[in-house]
Amino acid sequence: MQSTSSVSAQLHTVADFCRYGASLFNQAELFYGHGNDNAFSEALTLVMYAISLEVELAEQVMNCHLLEEEKQNILALFEQRVTTRLPVPYITHVAYFAQLPFYVDERVLVPRSPIGELIEKKFSAFIDENKAPARILDLCTGSGCIAIACASYFPEAEVDAVDLSIDALNVAQINIENHGLSAQVIPIQSDVFSGVEGQSYDLIVTNPPYVDKEDINSLPAEFTHEPEMGLGCGEDGLDIVRVILAEAAQHLTDDGFLICEVGNSQVHVEALYPEVDFNWLTFERGGHGVFLLTKAQLQQHQAKFTAALNA
Repeated sequence: MQSTSSVSAQLHTVADFCRYGASLFNQAELFYGHGNDNAFSEALTLVMYAISLEVELAEQVMNCHLLEEEKQNILALFEQRVTTRLPVPYITHVAYFAQLPFYVDERVLVPRSPIGELIEKKFSAFIDENKAPARILDLCTGSGCIAIACASYFPEAEVDAVDLSIDALNVAQINIENHGLSAQVIPIQSDVFSGVEGQSYDLIVTNPPYVDKEDINSLPAEFTHEPEMGLGCGEDGLDIVRVILAEAAQHLTDDGFLICEVGNSQVHVEALYPEVDFNWLTFERGGHGVFLLTKAQLQQHQAKFTAALNA
């Protein structure tokens, strides 16, 4: 980067800094996978954060001139993004999921699951609007984004948010309080189902760790800032998924179902359970590797799931 004083003297408006930041990020070959998918959006997010305005107001202020202090703050954020490869949500401490804002830091993954699209639609393809789930379980809750989104879109539901990591649960608690949902969303420390023995749910939603060893070893630098226990999970990425499939049925009501994200490890799931007719879901906004199984299907293949867990 040029000296900040030199750059500052040549750039004046919000648009100037967005363009400069985008060029800088492209030259640095940054990776965009934590909310934005291009350099300009990444720069815009940081500029608007620096001037304490919502991104939605960008069009209205693009030609506004910036104060020198604002310019220096923006340039410092650009430098931080380039030199540390820190994902933008860890810089701003804000990520959006299912159209809701969440506090995030390096104790949790940045929310980005396509499951958010399903929640926004209230799982309408699978749930009768007159039979909203009364109890929902979010396994591996991390920031609490899935649990809180479910509670927001199903305000009558009780939601348990479980995670093995106390650090993650502390972040989830921040978000639960920020959304005013302390009476509806309960954070629980649990190794998969260990903390909810004897409990049954109408819906289990989970975005567990599922990245296989090969992909873990080739992740862009941005992902190294995220907690590894939230990403990798054994040679094929399915160590926790095996447990979920083997034990989910006993935690579902008769009409309940499981929605689970496995991302690129879909290939491993299909290879491990060739007899199982997984319902792989599609998304309008992109995303893949999310399946749905009913309690009846889980019970039908219980022996296979148990055998794979014990192998």
